[in-house]
Amino acid sequence: MRIGVVCPYSLGTPGGVQNHVRDLAEALLALGHEVSVLAPVDDADTAPPYVVSSGRAVGVPYNGSVARVTFGPRTAARVKNWLADGNFDVVHVHEPTTPSASIIALWSADGPFVATFHTWQVRSRAMSVAAGLLRPALEKIDARIAVSENARSMMVQHIGGEAVVIPNGLYTARFKGSPRAEWMGADGTISFLGRLDEHRKGLGVLLDAVPLLLAERPRLKILVAGSGQADEARRSLPSRYRDNVLFLGAIDDEARADMLAVSDLYVAPHLGGESFGIVLLEAMAAGAPVLASDLAAFRQVLDGGDLGELFEPGNVPELAARALRLLRRPEERERLRSAGLAAVPRYDWSVLLPELLSVYELVAR
Repeated sequence: MRIGVVCPYSLGTPGGVQNHVRDLAEALLALGHEVSVLAPVDDADTAPPYVVSSGRAVGVPYNGSVARVTFGPRTAARVKNWLADGNFDVVHVHEPTTPSASIIALWSADGPFVATFHTWQVRSRAMSVAAGLLRPALEKIDARIAVSENARSMMVQHIGGEAVVIPNGLYTARFKGSPRAEWMGADGTISFLGRLDEHRKGLGVLLDAVPLLLAERPRLKILVAGSGQADEARRSLPSRYRDNVLFLGAIDDEARADMLAVSDLYVAPHLGGESFGIVLLEAMAAGAPVLASDLAAFRQVLDGGDLGELFEPGNVPELAARALRLLRRPEERERLRSAGLAAVPRYDWSVLLPELLSVYELVAR
């Protein structure tokens, strides 16, 4: 099949949608399909060969973050040219209600279109307004996919219709890392992965818990990985704790797997705005026990707490208490590790891709 995929967000910015689109494109190419991805590109030299630029991205506040998207007349012209040149059997647009190339693609052609909805909020006034304005374009969608039950319920509430749930996927084999000795703490190792300057990722909550953690485990190491400026986060720590917290910056896939492999505990202290929880699956695939905020998306991925510990979002004392309890109990960590490793294969692309292809084939016919 000739498959076009539209990613609304800059591929140069880390994020769940961007990772999903890249993995999906590579999985489809590996099966022999012809794939072209249209996405904002900030640096053409680093873009994969299957990517066509929809233009340079601009930052737009969205869902507690800053989405780097493209829109406007130049983007519209690029989208139309890409659609005309591609002659696709199916076009798969992601996040079609954001102001981006995805909705422009729906405006510019008749399909067939598949759309994936990633976002979840309890209620979104902006999405309610957008859905009304964009309804003629959204009605062109032939098949709708949601990455979680929460994302599906939000789509049904604001847009109507129905969607099949196909979660975000990952290549589980890529997370078989090798623990690095310099990242091992004598009192254990905790890790965090997320954009450092995005409040909703909750790094501040973890850093506030550092004094409580180190009071019992003074040789504990806390690994912090992710894009963004680390200086402000480092300054927020009392000087006597700074040697315990290692800021690794934006790390590649190999280093990410190694960091998770060395972790006695992976902590996800997010404060909200999550529709899925791919980072939890990555930790589980690497064999890292998970301690996460009790968000609806995380609770779903962790099977209500059977696959990982949950704590009240933003509750620093509870985070510290649960982390210390798990660090004291290697048998409990091993139980979570084994449960996670057993559960995560159902999210592997080898399982999810046939489901996606069946949707493509349906709308293509």
